[in-house]
Amino acid sequence: MNISIIIPLLNEVDNLPHLIAHIHMLSPAPQQVIVVDGGSTDGSMTAAYDLLKDSSKTRQSSIDWHVIESTAGRARQMNAGAKRATGDILLFLHADTRLPTDAINEVRRATTGHDWGRFDVRLDSAHPLLKVVGMMINKRSRLVSIATGDQAIFIEKSLFERLGGYPDQPLMEDVELCKRLNSISRPACLKSTVTTSARRWQQHGHFRTIFLMWHLRFDYWRGISPERLKQRYYK
Repeated sequence: MNISIIIPLLNEVDNLPHLIAHIHMLSPAPQQVIVVDGGSTDGSMTAAYDLLKDSSKTRQSSIDWHVIESTAGRARQMNAGAKRATGDILLFLHADTRLPTDAINEVRRATTGHDWGRFDVRLDSAHPLLKVVGMMINKRSRLVSIATGDQAIFIEKSLFERLGGYPDQPLMEDVELCKRLNSISRPACLKSTVTTSARRWQQHGHFRTIFLMWHLRFDYWRGISPERLKQRYYK
């Protein structure tokens, strides 16, 4: 099963060297990686081209890299990447999330019995509260079979296309996709852990961010539109 990793990108110029180095450390390597820029203003697009050009000179790698542009919006970026993907499995990776080294084999094993799935997640912070946040995300995800984008959702490309991809909405696109997937099959809930950045909690405050995330999810559950929720997202 060939795997395409799709990475939506927006103003991540400082993070790009670490991201590209991380992808090269995966063993085995993915067949394809598609970086989709959604209108960065910090030079991320140019930096991605330059870094990949430099890495191709210093590393012997079979990865098929692509850097493409898309209209703004994470859902649109991921759908644009999926259209370019040649893999049997699509793995959607946030630019500030790091996979376990053997993630490719983990996904291959998982998709022999499941159409889709996700990883457990931990936040890259030693703060006790954020350790609890990661644990609660994983427990909630197992209970309701809903994954967040930080959990590196993977899905068979044929099923992704049959569902029409990510819904074209500015927030909660991952929740909505999982709801649609759950109508077809349950996910593979991998205990292997991805590590994602705690920067949003550090920038906006631990308790404020926890309250905001739960409030947004509750309001989405009771029918508030993603457009209205987006207006409150770290306002």
